[in-house]
Amino acid sequence: SIGALAIDQQNPKTVYVGTGESNMRNTVSIGEGLYKTVDGGDNWTKTGGLDSTEHISKIIIDPKNSNTIYVAAPGALWSDSKHRGLYKSVDGGKTFEKILYINEKTGVADIAVDPSNPSIMYASTWEFRRQPYAFNSGGMSSGIFKSTDAGKTWKELRNGLPNKPMGRTALALAPSEPNRILAIVEAETT
Repeated sequence: SIGALAIDQQNPKTVYVGTGESNMRNTVSIGEGLYKTVDGGDNWTKTGGLDSTEHISKIIIDPKNSNTIYVAAPGALWSDSKHRGLYKSVDGGKTFEKILYINEKTGVADIAVDPSNPSIMYASTWEFRRQPYAFNSGGMSSGIFKSTDAGKTWKELRNGLPNKPMGRTALALAPSEPNRILAIVEAETT
């Protein structure tokens, strides 16, 4: 099953595919990490280090450096997992470092990178848990975070957002005006 796909805009024959569906239904299929092709899909290789993430919801390739890749992992559907978070590779997917991690109940649902300055990036965290006859989406550790140093440090954003608890949040930046961020937030109140 596939959760995310990214095409390298500097070399369109390079494509990354994140396995594991990212819409958390009770019949969702898990994945086994990230795959990469450099020949337009004729041959695929598995990249290193993300086998235990189970679900990948977003992949972003740095628009100015194709070797830098960001991968959002919401994590396991049915249990806690230390493999949730936001991962970064600086070697084209050979190795990954976890650059944003909240806790074992909270993964990263979405990411957005400023195309004019890729050091500025946003990530939405999502606390969730599927049970046999219920789904709990949201919690106090869900939120939106911003980094201005390519993921070395993060600050949680609060101005203009609903009160917590929050659920899953989708993010978007307009290439024509990347200083504005659009967020669709699952919340009880506005």
